[in-house]
Amino acid sequence: MAGLNLRFTEEELDSLRARAEAEGKSMQAFAHDAVITAINEHARLFNEAADHVLKASEELNRRLA
Repeated sequence: MAGLNLRFTEEELDSLRARAEAEGKSMQAFAHDAVITAINEHARLFNEAADHVLKASEELNRRLA
């Protein structure tokens, strides 16, 4: 599996450590899950927006077809 180095301030690292510990995860697992969640949320929001645009322009698209 490919790796990625991230840089954090001491405060950020302390917060990461505390949150990971609170969830019973390693810092690496916690950071990985957070990034994947952010990626999935971005994709979900994009898909919602695309669906909205398609629905809003459905009649116009039908007329232009």
